[in-house]
Amino acid sequence: MAATSFGNVLVTSLPIDSVPMESFLAHWWVFPVSIVFSTIALASGVSGALFFSPFFLLVVGLQPAQAIGAGLLTEVFGMGNGLRSYVKQGLVDYATAKWLLLGAVPSIVIGAFAAQYAPEGLLRGIFGVGLVVLGGFLVYYEPPDKCVPGEGEGPYLERKNTGRGSTVVEATNGERYAYDTCWRPPGVALATTGGFITGLISAGLPEIVTTQLVIRCRVPPRVAIATSVFVLAVAAVAGAAVRALSATPVWYVVAWSIPGVLIGGTIGTRTGKYVPSDLMELGLGVIFGLVSGIVLVTTFLL
Repeated sequence: MAATSFGNVLVTSLPIDSVPMESFLAHWWVFPVSIVFSTIALASGVSGALFFSPFFLLVVGLQPAQAIGAGLLTEVFGMGNGLRSYVKQGLVDYATAKWLLLGAVPSIVIGAFAAQYAPEGLLRGIFGVGLVVLGGFLVYYEPPDKCVPGEGEGPYLERKNTGRGSTVVEATNGERYAYDTCWRPPGVALATTGGFITGLISAGLPEIVTTQLVIRCRVPPRVAIATSVFVLAVAAVAGAAVRALSATPVWYVVAWSIPGVLIGGTIGTRTGKYVPSDLMELGLGVIFGLVSGIVLVTTFLL
């Protein structure tokens, strides 16, 4: 709901008169591409900004700060369908989410500010390396729905995660998820790291937080995904607000990408169950690795 309200404010305040109509019409093709990207992102459960930021940078030709800001702003609108669905299903662990937000919101704001002042070459380099890391993350780890809760916590975290009470999430369909309450500091640290990376390169928070909630905190996959999306929605609004207020948003691009992701998100949420998640994430990891290679080569060798 927060993302929707923020989106309404942004739409009503767009400086449309200052956008050259030729530039706006010339970028019509961003609309169908956005539908495709959003469909794939929602179907595979990864951050849509992993698609949009490289696309805005390499294909549309925006400057790094503009591309990352446009990707984050587009993601705010694109996550609306997924967020609404998870909240409606009652799958969000709000007790865990509020702790994750303590780390994610301040760090995404700091990352967004830092991206505005980083030299272009440095920002492109960070972006390329970030894509390598996130691509490797997708390849290395099993998709969240295939992970076994608690399989990666280890003896130390097992001791820390034991005896802290239990968390119960009652879904609206009658399903009941009960699990041991996780030791909070590692989750807050991961959310802080993911938030800063997201503010800096517009992606990273859900990829880092979701899997770690499952394999290190015993959280059931469906609850972990829903909670991660909720955290990303709130944090991304803060990051997008910083981008919109501290930079000149490329409205002639996001005016096409935003309606595209609204349509693609609807399609993706309905088709995701038919897509093999392990194959999808492996393919996406390889694609992001290739894209990061292009970014790094064009930044440092050409």
